[in-house]
Amino acid sequence: MKLDFLQKQSSRREMLRGSVALAGSAFLAHLLPATLLHASAAAHAQETSAADLLAYMRAWFNTFPMETQTLADNVTMFDGPGGAVVVLNGPDGKFVVDSFVAPAWTRLKEALDDLGNAPVKYLIDSHWHFDHTDNNAHFRAAGATVLAHENTKKRMSEPHDLPVLLRAPDGALIGLHFDPSPAEALPQRTFSDSYKLQANGETLTLQHVAPAHTDTDIYVHFQNANVIQMADLFFNGMYPYIDPGTGGKITGLIAASDRILSLADNDTKIVAGHGPLGNKTDLTKARDMLITSRDRIQKLKSEGKSAQEAVAEKPFADLDPVWGKGIINGDQWVQIVYLTL
Repeated sequence: MKLDFLQKQSSRREMLRGSVALAGSAFLAHLLPATLLHASAAAHAQETSAADLLAYMRAWFNTFPMETQTLADNVTMFDGPGGAVVVLNGPDGKFVVDSFVAPAWTRLKEALDDLGNAPVKYLIDSHWHFDHTDNNAHFRAAGATVLAHENTKKRMSEPHDLPVLLRAPDGALIGLHFDPSPAEALPQRTFSDSYKLQANGETLTLQHVAPAHTDTDIYVHFQNANVIQMADLFFNGMYPYIDPGTGGKITGLIAASDRILSLADNDTKIVAGHGPLGNKTDLTKARDMLITSRDRIQKLKSEGKSAQEAVAEKPFADLDPVWGKGIINGDQWVQIVYLTL
């Protein structure tokens, strides 16, 4: 697997600017949420087998630098190899939301250790995708309890086939296969609607939302710190990925945004799954883009247009300069919206 070119990427922002559309346009429903592959990455990935592709993507994510940002006196964000990790730290232990990709475990553990000697008490999975749950087993082995929505455990317990991620040189379609996660990686504790934790002078409210990015999503509200971890319910400054293969719906993503906006004030720090730390203004802009996108594609769909015909209409030409330079480009976003209405 050729990864030399990845070392030339100097920052997460440059990687996002370099991200590109992947092949298999009509099958975008099966794209992973973490398709941040640079064009040259895609070319090299085409040389790998389906069995190698997931390992390749994990290795690529692990080239992201890890950045640390203090959100409150006892709340820290680590941003980098697979999204954002938020940590509540104090004498009652560490309470962690999400865990990066597996190859980043050593760096994440070192960063957690640098916060102090308190053990990790809980790891909270925001949803089932691998770039958020990859290190569950490591946390469990370290004595933490992994907590998630019941659908996350269900999805992780099932096999998933995500075909048509890339097209190989011989024309064969390369996809990803996820075996059921091993027992030691599954959440030990689950809930159906909401859950509260109180520790370190903080109240954490975990709330499931209607199918949005997936059907497993929760947000975590650090109430005293005025921090809300939205994970992949919020892609800041870019078109989001919505996973219809596991229940994602654009209407749910809009509803989740509205719910968070009702909780937030002008000082609330809102942690995105991908993109920089956000605030109420950023989330409002993203919500408004989602509504515009939904309405435009619903109109085309109601007129009988196919997904490819909708793409040809270029309905997001005015939005693309602002929103189409990240993980998902405008043509892909048309298809995602079409498939998740």
